[in-house]
Amino acid sequence: MSLKSSSKVDTNRVQLEVSVDADAFEKAVDQAYRKEKGKIAIPGFRKGKAPRKFVEKYYGEKIFYDDAVNAVYPGALQQAIREANIEMVEDKIDFDVVSAGKEGLVFKATVTTKPEAKIEGYKGLAVAKKRVEATDADVNAEIDRVRDRNARMVSVEDREAQKGDIVDIDFDGRVGGKPFAGGKAENYSLVLGAGQFVPGFEDQVIGHKSGEEFDVKVTFPKDYQAKDLAGKDAVFKVKLHEIKKKELPGVDDDFVKDVSDFDTLDEYKADIRKKILEAREKAAKDEVDNQLIDKLVSLLQAEIPEAMFRNQIDDDLRDFSYRLQTQGMNLQNYMKYTGLDDEGVRKQFRPQAERQVKLRLALEKIAELEKIQPSDGDVESEYKKIAESYKTDMEKVKKAIPRENIAKDLGVEKAFGLVRDSAVVTEAEPAQEKPAGEGKDGKAGEKAEEKAE
Repeated sequence: MSLKSSSKVDTNRVQLEVSVDADAFEKAVDQAYRKEKGKIAIPGFRKGKAPRKFVEKYYGEKIFYDDAVNAVYPGALQQAIREANIEMVEDKIDFDVVSAGKEGLVFKATVTTKPEAKIEGYKGLAVAKKRVEATDADVNAEIDRVRDRNARMVSVEDREAQKGDIVDIDFDGRVGGKPFAGGKAENYSLVLGAGQFVPGFEDQVIGHKSGEEFDVKVTFPKDYQAKDLAGKDAVFKVKLHEIKKKELPGVDDDFVKDVSDFDTLDEYKADIRKKILEAREKAAKDEVDNQLIDKLVSLLQAEIPEAMFRNQIDDDLRDFSYRLQTQGMNLQNYMKYTGLDDEGVRKQFRPQAERQVKLRLALEKIAELEKIQPSDGDVESEYKKIAESYKTDMEKVKKAIPRENIAKDLGVEKAFGLVRDSAVVTEAEPAQEKPAGEGKDGKAGEKAEEKAE
């Protein structure tokens, strides 16, 4: 098998003319005959017993050529791609047999290739990194979240329901005097003010006491997900069984011992502050990386074949589908809930795919320009890391992932490291973020729980 010629026929399209020698093609033809002979019946021979030459004489000399071509073509094409020193992109292949016979096989295949990429100015990129801090308010807000998780629910009997209470109710809803799907429940636990129900429902429960029965009148939003209810008036008969409120634990050394491995409140606060700083520092570094990625993408010059974006979207959708499955959902249900069709989902993933493809091309080009070559030790370490993460034998990983793929991925990582190390980073003031759980009055720990429905 050998490459006879290679020629560029269009942007990112290369035509290869490939020859397969006579011996290799004859072997493929004979293997095709042996595979199919059990199905062949020829007068004068028992089924499957006719010699090849009689089969070829009866059905024609080229009877097994198609199967033989299909057998040798993949390997011959891959070898020709290596000899032509091109990187093929998974896409349509225009295939044409030039000749096939006792002299061997010659075929032409037109394939899509990675584009010629150019990039300049990737060193010394200017980016801003936020200065991180953890204020007393941040620490107190985290303590309030822990208090909230460790709160106990106590019944309320001496007052009306208030925002933030959890009420146990029965409800029976009607539209035009008729019941509707999902409009009835008993002993339903509802957090008042969390926005779980139709707008206006929770507000009308507030102010009632345990044991009371009353009507709640609402209008479904015009964009309500159930189209048969959108924009319609409804009346719910409600019975309020019980009102509960959260009773938060006090903040002292005993509380700290219950919720952590520390003995004192000061130690606990110091640990919380440290963890907040570490998380924010990581987030700030990630944001710097995102700025660098955006700049590299904008610096790349390349005519990228559509197939590369299409293939990346396919990969991202497979990953997304797998993540959905781990959450008990599938892609079809996701599309149903979001109202998207195949085209809509692919359009949603397009920007991300374009960014990934362009970044990869940019970093591969930088690795080439900077002559970045991972060492054998680097490659072996990566194989070991993968084997440990999947809890499998390293030799199995080596068989599954070609060494050149590992080396290329490491080269890309090192190229990004070079860009990061050479970047000019200036410090920016931290964003003024309101601590989680802080209300309009500045008091933390008083927000109602949220529950998606």
